[in-house]
Amino acid sequence: QVQLVESGGGLVQAGGSLRLSCAASGRTFSTYSMGWFRQAPGKERQFVATISRSGSITYYADSVKGRFTISRDNAKSTVYLQMNSLKPEDTAVYYCAADSRTAQVMGVSRTGNFWGPGTQVTVSS
Repeated sequence: QVQLVESGGGLVQAGGSLRLSCAASGRTFSTYSMGWFRQAPGKERQFVATISRSGSITYYADSVKGRFTISRDNAKSTVYLQMNSLKPEDTAVYYCAADSRTAQVMGVSRTGNFWGPGTQVTVSS
């Protein structure tokens, strides 16, 4: 069992930056691929980025490529999402997820074994 808690969301102006963190409980963090997903009101959950167990492989949605960076610190059982050049269309609830499958499969399937409660990101124009 893995418990995830996101933090770092908030209100920011377009062009600004935010850094999301997701802290995981348990000692098995390094055995899970990790990912960030988002869901805007009235829309389906959207893949944002995933990262492999070691952190050496990352995947990004085209809409965030070049602006967002996913990273992880296995010693701290934490995954991060650095978001730069934010746009109003990035407004959503951002969720952290952990999965026993590969980061690639996790991103394509948009599913995970464990999920955090989410953190709101609002980008004003």
